[in-house]
Amino acid sequence: MHASELVELAAIVSAHGPVLVHGTRQLSETGIEQYWTTSKCRLDRWTRSLRRLTDEVTETDPRQRKTEWPLVRGVLEEILTGEMLTRVWTAVLCAHDRHHDNDRAEPVARSVLIGHLEARHRVLTLLVRGPGIDAEAALKLNHLRRRTERWTDMLIGYLLGMHDVREFAYDPDRAQDFSEDLRYRSQLKGGQHTWAMVLVSLRAAFKSGLSAACPNADLNAKIGAAILSCYPADLFDSTGLFKSLWLQRLSNVTNDAQVLVDELLTLERVAERSEAEESNTELPTAHRAGRLRRFGKS
Repeated sequence: MHASELVELAAIVSAHGPVLVHGTRQLSETGIEQYWTTSKCRLDRWTRSLRRLTDEVTETDPRQRKTEWPLVRGVLEEILTGEMLTRVWTAVLCAHDRHHDNDRAEPVARSVLIGHLEARHRVLTLLVRGPGIDAEAALKLNHLRRRTERWTDMLIGYLLGMHDVREFAYDPDRAQDFSEDLRYRSQLKGGQHTWAMVLVSLRAAFKSGLSAACPNADLNAKIGAAILSCYPADLFDSTGLFKSLWLQRLSNVTNDAQVLVDELLTLERVAERSEAEESNTELPTAHRAGRLRRFGKS
């Protein structure tokens, strides 16, 4: 799953955020767990990649660094653009927990966000004074950072209508302005198409200029599937960009269903055992003795 697809997924998560918050009380436990474990694995990969960039730059031949740059650039872009999805999904999960008065998903989401912020800080440090990144490349990455921040605040602004999640925006005031503007435009004639236009504009903004390299496509796809597994099935179809994510989503839902069935069967067995014990205890003494004699244990 490419960085541009993570951006598109962030927009879809934001658009359907209110449906998840208000319509689904129980999120997929498998999805939440997979989101946490896979995100941690991706953070570990990012850390190793950034460490190699700083530690090995003086020992690597310039020609080799030029050859490896597309992959390095892919990691840096993945961290910067991927933060959009991390922030938006964290906002949705926190709003969900607050709406349903629990704290199951918010700690997980905040833990992943903290790790992502640390990775972003390392990238920004490299852009300022890191070795192996020339001025032109640093300038392009900085433009990508600013574009990502602005669009993230737009998506967070869309969510402000249900809960106060401004803390997850880069600029809370800007997110609030976007929220008011989106609300105003949606009330105009043809306002029902406002969000569709936003999505088209976002796709166009990140369609070109990104590296073709996708260092962690496998983990990105698992993270996307984990997020989708928390949404109602009728919000998505199985075609287009998210077909593979949809299949993984079905796997997560199946796992959740299997766990639920196992729990119900366990409870049923415990209940049957308890009823049998109570029935045996309530038998008259003479009757119990008769039963025992029939089994040769009198």
